[in-house]
Parts: sequence; structure tokens; C-alpha cells
Amino acid sequence: MARLTNLSYLQEITGGEPEIMKEFIQMFFEQIPEFRDGLSSHLANQKWKELGELAHKAKSSVMTFGMNELGYRLKELQLKTQRLEDIETYKEYVDEFLAEIAQAEEELNADLSQL
Repeated sequence: MARLTNLSYLQEITGGEPEIMKEFIQMFFEQIPEFRDGLSSHLANQKWKELGELAHKAKSSVMTFGMNELGYRLKELQLKTQRLEDIETYKEYVDEFLAEIAQAEEELNADLSQL
């Protein structure tokens, strides 16, 4: 399976300092449940505005870890929720996020043990 995360941006913004990189990864891990549970719950409750806002928040975080493709998809979701467009596709975006964030978590856990 191809790697989803890429630490080059993180290395750039932290000057490659292992301790600071670890802190960023830990903060990301703390955000993941909020993103995962929030996106799922807003989708289930048809809270489109909140879904878009959380997608926007998650976008910045995933892009810090080189998940640019997922970031662009979250941006698409955010824009669609603002226009209430293609509502039937929102679930695909959330499912994609859930699958990719699980893989990212595994990759970053492995990275963490090597920092």
C-alpha cells in the first residue's frame, strides 16, 4: 500500500527537530478522534454547515502531514456544503477521510517510534 503521509513539510516547519516533530504528531493524534467522530456525526445528523467547518479544520491538519490529496478533497467537501451541492456525495468524502486517516495514524505511529 502506498504511503499517504509525507513528513517533508513537517521537517521544514520544525527545522527537523525530532522533539518538535513528535509534539506535532501527538497533537494530530489528539485531533483525529474529533475529526473522525465529528465528521461521522455531522454527516449522520445532516448538519451540513458543521460538516463543512470541520472538513476545513481537518484540511489544514492533514496537509501538514503531506496528505495533500485528502486536503483537496476536504476542501471540495467544504465548498459543496457551503452551496448544499451534491449532498449525496458527502458520505463518500467522509468514508475516504476515515479510511485514509486510519492508515495515516499507523504510518505516523511508526514514524514516531523512529524519531
